[in-house]
Amino acid sequence: MQMDAVDQRIIALLVADARASYAEIGAKVSLSAPAVKRRVDRLRSRGVIKGFTTIVDPAAVGWTTEAFVELFCTGRTTPAQLTVATRRHPEVVGAYTVSGEADALVHLRAADISHLEQALERLRAEPFVTSTRSMVVLSRLVESALPLGTNS
Repeated sequence: MQMDAVDQRIIALLVADARASYAEIGAKVSLSAPAVKRRVDRLRSRGVIKGFTTIVDPAAVGWTTEAFVELFCTGRTTPAQLTVATRRHPEVVGAYTVSGEADALVHLRAADISHLEQALERLRAEPFVTSTRSMVVLSRLVESALPLGTNS
């Protein structure tokens, strides 16, 4: 899909604040609210914008412990099997197939180390997991959304 600079700016503004009104966005990109709505609708229909969501601060709900876990799997484990299995665990906030030694990388969040250990044990119990290697996050250094457009 062809996107112009205005589309990219609209996306950047929605990433920064998905609750911004079309009028607020329009004022920043020099378009009317109906023109912004048409562009957003077009971006949604073409799959550029996949939806709007609520981002919850993990600390606010007490899930401040996180880890990245490399999964090593049996030879014929498919990405579909990994997807189904990891979605069964509420602590999994991301799962990815990767290149290198591991078959997948899983991002876990938990309330504390004990909760993390329980989640890890449940993940290890999946029938296709042969071993894991875990890294507990000490601090987040950089976290950002997709860098489109310029700051408002």
